[in-house]
Amino acid sequence: MIKFEKIHLIFGRVPVIEDLSLNIKAKEKVVLFGRSGSGKSSLFSMLLGFVKPDKGRILFNGKVLDDETVWQVRREAVYVDQDISLGNTTASELIDSVSKLKANSHLVFSKDKIHGLLEDFGLSPSVLDKHLPTLSGGERQRIAIIITLLLERKVFLLDEVTSSLDEHLKKKVVDYFANRDDITCLISSHDPQWYNNDSIKVFNVEEKRWEQ
Repeated sequence: MIKFEKIHLIFGRVPVIEDLSLNIKAKEKVVLFGRSGSGKSSLFSMLLGFVKPDKGRILFNGKVLDDETVWQVRREAVYVDQDISLGNTTASELIDSVSKLKANSHLVFSKDKIHGLLEDFGLSPSVLDKHLPTLSGGERQRIAIIITLLLERKVFLLDEVTSSLDEHLKKKVVDYFANRDDITCLISSHDPQWYNNDSIKVFNVEEKRWEQ
């Protein structure tokens, strides 16, 4: 599904990633372990084609990532990070505008589906009528997650998406993704809830090995 093969990445003269290999199978959930600056977010950027490794290669569904094949990744994967900027509309208006994009014309953003996801992530339907800038960071994070789930992608790149949530809500988000048996997840987070779930594998980026 996703393979990083002997990846080297240097910023300036500073090595960020050295000789890293990682194989993520379809429908696996993998959380990346490592200090800030160890290259976890850089792996996302390389997979999406925004940063190129200095050495090594990346494969997605068996195809080597290049300027042509990267579009397959961008069609099948969705990236969510901790710095959520959703605009100045209401949550409902944002969801409606996303549903009307040509690329999403085949999808159904039904009221029942939206309300079901709101319930899954501990949000009241009333949040839909609130302007996004008035929401808390945790509410905006969950709205962003819900929108990505409505897109029905099969690969989720989650970068510190639970950073603004309390312990109860962190567990809700972690359990939701861990229990989905139809998606692949690559996660960067310092929150222990991701590491303590038996359905999620842990890869140590600094030591380049799987944790037991």
